[in-house]
Amino acid sequence: MIQRIQTVFLFLVVVAMILVMTFPIWHQVNPGQTQMMTLNAWNMSTSDIETGDVVESSSKLFIGILAIIAAGLAVFSILQYKNRTKQMMINMINSLVMVVNVGVIVWTTHSANEMFNPTVSGAFVVGFWAILGGMFMNLLANRFIRKDEMLVRSVDRIR
Repeated sequence: MIQRIQTVFLFLVVVAMILVMTFPIWHQVNPGQTQMMTLNAWNMSTSDIETGDVVESSSKLFIGILAIIAAGLAVFSILQYKNRTKQMMINMINSLVMVVNVGVIVWTTHSANEMFNPTVSGAFVVGFWAILGGMFMNLLANRFIRKDEMLVRSVDRIR
């Protein structure tokens, strides 16, 4: 049924992916200069701290697209409450999508860090931690779905 606890966890996955799409993922401030590099789900931009003007910007749409796919898979999984095995499979695929998204973000930030200022590492902020929170919520949802499936199978054995 749709009012189960795994539905709440899957809804929190959707909220986490929306946070990824709206908040910054990574910041780095160059101490020698007055520039700041920021990565969000849609682009990576270098801006001047004093004036706030964007000096350079490059598109990173694939991070946002992976977040949209993860949110869509979570919504689709919520709607598949009648077929628990299919729901678990969708959640496993969703976990894979989120792991790929984290890998892409780490690779992007590492290469940007090498280019911008290799002596100082940047800081992951709200958007990055939201992905990890979404992965944890997806794991909990899968656990409770599996628990429901095992309960239904044990009741079928008793009949």
